[in-house]
Amino acid sequence: MKKHVVILIFFQLTIFFSAITQTIHHWETAVFKDDSWKYFVGKSEPDTQWRQLNFDDSYWNSGQGGFGYGDNDDNTIIEQDALPTYQYPPSVYLRIKINIPDTSKISYGVLQMDIDDAFVAYINGNEIARLGIGTKDDYPAFNQLGANHEATMYAGGSPENFLITKATLRSCLKPGQNVLAIQVHNSSYTSSDMSSNAFLSFAIRDASVIFRPTPFWFVEPDLSGITPDFSSSNLPVIMINTNGAAIIDEPKIPADMKIIFHDDNSRNYLSDPANVYDGKIGIEIRGASSAGFPQKPYGLETRDMTGANLNVSLLGMPADNDWVLLSNWNDKVYMRNTLAFELFRKMGHYAPRMRHCEVVMNNEYQGIYLFGEKIKQGKPSRVNIAKLTMLDDSGDDVTGGYIFKTDYDDGYGTYWTSSYSPLNRPRGVVRFVYHVPKATDLIDAQKEYIKNHVNTVESVLYGTNFKDPVNGYRKYLDVSSFVDYFIIGELSRNVDAYKKSRFFYKDKDSKDIKIYSGPVWDYDWAWKNMNDCYFLSNTSGSGWAYKINECNVSPVPPSWEVRMLQDPYFANAINDRYFSLRKTILSQSFINNYIDSVANLLSEAQIRHEKKWKTLGKNVGAPEIDAQPTTFAGDITKFKNWITTRLAWLDANMVGESTAVTELNAYANLQVYPNPVQDKLNVKADVNIKRIILLNSLGQYITDVHPANSSHLINTSNLPRGMYIINVTLSDGHTLTRKIIKE
Repeated sequence: MKKHVVILIFFQLTIFFSAITQTIHHWETAVFKDDSWKYFVGKSEPDTQWRQLNFDDSYWNSGQGGFGYGDNDDNTIIEQDALPTYQYPPSVYLRIKINIPDTSKISYGVLQMDIDDAFVAYINGNEIARLGIGTKDDYPAFNQLGANHEATMYAGGSPENFLITKATLRSCLKPGQNVLAIQVHNSSYTSSDMSSNAFLSFAIRDASVIFRPTPFWFVEPDLSGITPDFSSSNLPVIMINTNGAAIIDEPKIPADMKIIFHDDNSRNYLSDPANVYDGKIGIEIRGASSAGFPQKPYGLETRDMTGANLNVSLLGMPADNDWVLLSNWNDKVYMRNTLAFELFRKMGHYAPRMRHCEVVMNNEYQGIYLFGEKIKQGKPSRVNIAKLTMLDDSGDDVTGGYIFKTDYDDGYGTYWTSSYSPLNRPRGVVRFVYHVPKATDLIDAQKEYIKNHVNTVESVLYGTNFKDPVNGYRKYLDVSSFVDYFIIGELSRNVDAYKKSRFFYKDKDSKDIKIYSGPVWDYDWAWKNMNDCYFLSNTSGSGWAYKINECNVSPVPPSWEVRMLQDPYFANAINDRYFSLRKTILSQSFINNYIDSVANLLSEAQIRHEKKWKTLGKNVGAPEIDAQPTTFAGDITKFKNWITTRLAWLDANMVGESTAVTELNAYANLQVYPNPVQDKLNVKADVNIKRIILLNSLGQYITDVHPANSSHLINTSNLPRGMYIINVTLSDGHTLTRKIIKE
């Protein structure tokens, strides 16, 4: 029976989508943000008819669109007011007239707003969109404050889309003159900024030219709600309904969520009952730069019917109430994050669990997302440290339960400033940001403890005896986690690995006095060549991400790894660990198998995602220098090739030496050089050399000689590039081994 229902749904959706495409020839923009508008500064209520077409706005001021202050992107500045109640007027009212000779040629519309903080928009007095203030058909007062919402275009982001349906346009558009009216509201009387950038575009039914070309960043909105080929998925399906409310960046708004997933490998139909979750959530936009992209990332919490947090197990993950939906606007292989998480987890550390899924938001398809865990304390399912409460104010109680990071801060009180500038950036100011508990949930004693403890660690790390194995940095920092974090950050050459979303955590002293590095997070800008810091654009696979301070980045990361690498113990630990992992989870075959498995999993969904967002072949998000493939398969090949190139460079240039090499050099003063080698390899010792065997990476013999003296020269000019092993047997019978890289 289900099969027949699905066929019918698919047939109906196909007819529906065909009808949509037949009513749209192209899109044009009627209103741009920098057009000339009439405006009224909200120091008092405007005339009640201000939204209507026939309102006389001749006494209003005229100005170029982009009304506001504080972001350095405003064309018309709203001046500071002298009234004692507030520093700036809390609102501004805007009007612009649009001539539409023939409304029958218009099928859909989209209002695109870059706003700080809230707005309501009308066409000829009919509400078409609102964000962050009041409810539909409610007219906010001039001094009513809206919810906090950050504009994004000034930082390189895109405006938000508000779709205008055919039915709405039929009820409000008139042949000839029309008026778009918008009221913009701030979130506080003393807000540091206000922005209002508006674009109004229409779908044109035929080849007629009525308005102007759309902006270069314009992406046609998905008008089908559900794409014609999305009646089911092999991935989990997540459906969220906000009941008409707009999702903002804090606070979370109430919504309903359904998750459909059958773990028996059967299809997940949108018509199926929700079998994983069917209940309430709170949801908000999350992220920094990613929040400015068309596909929004979200933070959410599962709630019960009273609005309280509800711990539930979702998609095989341990029970909790804090979750994330990570977008893939910047990642056209959909696995840059999950590959980093998977490798770090297999190294033996906690990394957030994630599941690829497809999301429908308010009946509109949103593409492929990662649904999974937010970084937080949780024994034993997340970061396995004790929970810190406000009652933990002294003794052992106050010493643990902290997760902190280097990242963008949220203002005074959310961070502390390090007493030490980075070694490779002498005047740089490092800020450590409180993460869990967040700053507002920490008492002063706890803030002081973690600040003072990190200061103690840094005083030792940057001190003269930092290499001391007992009282140096190894007493305070967990070397194994820093080693593995370094390997993941460098393997992916992640621009953000050390400066942003870089996490640390500490348990109570009675459990462990050391600070740990991790979990890994935010790898969507990794695994690629970028037009950013000089070494990130190297197509040869070269460059060290830990040296990011040399590019004067923000936020400023500490130079902990820079200092630790001055200790051969740490460098050699990295070398040993890296080459050990190259035989297992860092082998090309293991990584390629992972990539292929995810690519196969997403082979169907990526078609729908691309139909929605149209990012293939375009340089979106991270500024890549390489040509952009026009197919998913092309992006997968590019991804694999990048990793192959990077691994080859790391093999030849990895920091430190293996402990076997250290022993080899100490015995008989054996020297094997140069390394890497090109044409000639010298082997020398203080005693006679009995035998030299050179093998390739497969263990096959390349050279087997018996010098019977203390030195020998090996011709390597005809050897292919790659890694080789040299076994040197001395006259006393000792055999020593070293790794050689042929360039």
